[in-house]
Amino acid sequence: MPNLPISQLPLAVSGQPESWMAIVNYDVDPGGVTNKIYFSALTEQFSGGTGSSGTSGSSGTSGIDGSSGTSGTSGSNGTDGTSGSNGTDGSSGTSGTSGSNGTDGTSGSNGTDGSSGTSGTSGSNGTDGTSGSNGTDGSSGTSGTSGSSGTSGSSGSSGTSGTSGVTPLLPNRSWGSFLSTQSQYVTSTTTAYSMTAETVSSSSGVTVSADTRFVVASAGTYNLQFSCQIESTGGGNTQTMDIWLAINGNNVDNSNTQVVGNSNNGRSVAAWNFVEPMNAGDYFELKFSVSDIRLGFAYDPGPFTNPTRPAVPSVIVTVTQV
Repeated sequence: MPNLPISQLPLAVSGQPESWMAIVNYDVDPGGVTNKIYFSALTEQFSGGTGSSGTSGSSGTSGIDGSSGTSGTSGSNGTDGTSGSNGTDGSSGTSGTSGSNGTDGTSGSNGTDGSSGTSGTSGSNGTDGTSGSNGTDGSSGTSGTSGSSGTSGSSGSSGTSGTSGVTPLLPNRSWGSFLSTQSQYVTSTTTAYSMTAETVSSSSGVTVSADTRFVVASAGTYNLQFSCQIESTGGGNTQTMDIWLAINGNNVDNSNTQVVGNSNNGRSVAAWNFVEPMNAGDYFELKFSVSDIRLGFAYDPGPFTNPTRPAVPSVIVTVTQV
């Protein structure tokens, strides 16, 4: 607009909140051309406190737009005016998304019971149950009085006697007893000899062969016992005799015993036993050796008197099946 005083400026309302307004003065030359444009210094004051609105003047005709002048420097912001009254409510916006469901309310109290319906027809009878267990027996009644005794019957005749039982027989066992009635001395200290017991005292199933071998007729376990009268006929040195067992001509392991004899006509006795399993036809032998040939087995026939005594065999052997 041309250069006007402030009192002649038209009233301008933007209709929008937070709007800005620029007041521009300009000069027009005689030809109607804008030659100067002024940015009124009053624009700084315009942003001050809002005064009461004046009455709206009639709108003038719009002039032609002049060319834009150079922008002036921005003035400092004025203090904010007081807020205007609220405008009219705008149209409703679109509905927001539904919120989450609230917690359930407490249950209401139960209603009153309805009247009873009519009774249904009776069902068919069920099957019979199983019988119960019998009850316990009642206690016995008291006994009646005893009747009088009848007369005794006559005695029956005696039965015949039974047959006698059979006495069991003991199982058969083989045995034999043998002795020697001769003295036994040897001629070598480096040779093994067999004791002789040529005389049979009694036997059953056991025999003597070659005067030195005691033969069993049946298989089994046998106990062989012996005793011998050892005598030294002279000498002052220590004399020893070894005695051991042989079966079928073979020495039995760990069966040897060494006896020390008495010198100068001294006597001693050697006696022990062996228990061994045997097959039918097997035979025992009692083997011996000496360190001095003056050591041997003595037979002493006696006579022995005051008191009377039997003879002394040089060797006694017994064999018993166990």
